[in-house]
Amino acid sequence: MRAAPGTRRGALVRERTAVYLLFFLAGAAMGTWTARIPAIKEHLGLGDGHFSLALLAIAGGAMAGMTAVGRLVDRHGSSRVMIPAALLQGVVLVPPAYAPNLWALAGTLLAFGTVHGILDVAMNANAVEVERAHGRPIMSSFHAVYSIGGFAGATAGGLFAHLDLSAAATFASVGAVVVLLAVWAARWALRSLPSPAEDPSIEGGSAARPKGIVFLGVLAFCCLVGEGASADWSSVYLREDLAASPGLAAAGYAAFSIMMTAGRLAGDRLAARFGAVPLVRCCGLLAATGLGLALLGGHQVAGVIGFGCFGAGLSCIVPQVFSAAGHRDPAFAGRALARVASIGYMGILSGPVFIGAAAELTGLPLALAIPAVLAAFVALTATALRPRTSASAGR
Repeated sequence: MRAAPGTRRGALVRERTAVYLLFFLAGAAMGTWTARIPAIKEHLGLGDGHFSLALLAIAGGAMAGMTAVGRLVDRHGSSRVMIPAALLQGVVLVPPAYAPNLWALAGTLLAFGTVHGILDVAMNANAVEVERAHGRPIMSSFHAVYSIGGFAGATAGGLFAHLDLSAAATFASVGAVVVLLAVWAARWALRSLPSPAEDPSIEGGSAARPKGIVFLGVLAFCCLVGEGASADWSSVYLREDLAASPGLAAAGYAAFSIMMTAGRLAGDRLAARFGAVPLVRCCGLLAATGLGLALLGGHQVAGVIGFGCFGAGLSCIVPQVFSAAGHRDPAFAGRALARVASIGYMGILSGPVFIGAAAELTGLPLALAIPAVLAAFVALTATALRPRTSASAGR
């Protein structure tokens, strides 16, 4: 018996809300950790060099989790992977506060990063299924909620620090909220089915895997290089090259973040109206032009505006890339998203390092032109997001 239209609409709202909760809690967990880094570093008496080793553990864990989880998502369904991962995200947030030394901290952060990487792929796979059920673009709003969650987590961490409360109290409190949100999401989440491609007679389905997934990962890489570069180098550029005050220098990344969130909130409507390919092409051009303005304008205000335009331009690209990867062949959505996410994540890790190395040779303004060129490359190759299989022909 077919469900009544009102009943199905209610189910769609609940399923979409569940994904919003997952993206929010994942962002909040990461934002909270980032806000209490100074307290952890001071408590253990670690210098920058030693602490960077611990941060590498998060990156390594995330890469391992993203790489390994794709087949699990396809084999068991995204909901059976993301809910346990979401519950664990609140649990693994707490141990870093109790680490007695560098190596214990690295071990706890490895676990935190691994769970975060698993959750990232699984919740994006479920988001693709929810988007398919809605029949219209909604992926950008999920990524906007991740950014909002990161801001909320960082704000909570800053508040706890202002009240002179320990990192342990911070992580335990936020971790409990994360677990509660995960329980709420578990009640409403879309129950996904295992992929039919896991039928043993298909031999793992490797011959049927959709083409172009690696290149979609390259596009995500290009964008995330820009995100990482903005986070680590925008304030340095404004302060040292444009002689901005410390407050105005910080406004560069603030403008980038605000405009990225705003762009993602508007991205679904833009994708529905214009389509993914024109949207990504225009966004790539806006990002390249915006960063070019920041670098060529030669003025502090132009720099802040330019980084804001850069954030607005990058905002919609990764959500559309993830959506295209997940829809290319639903039977391999988990593995496709895992591949795209892991390639893209290398951009946010390696980008700031590469920009720093290039700056040593050419100066920071010329080094920051690299993300602008990569954004232009995305604009030129946006047709890669066009559906290629009958499974996604409806998009």
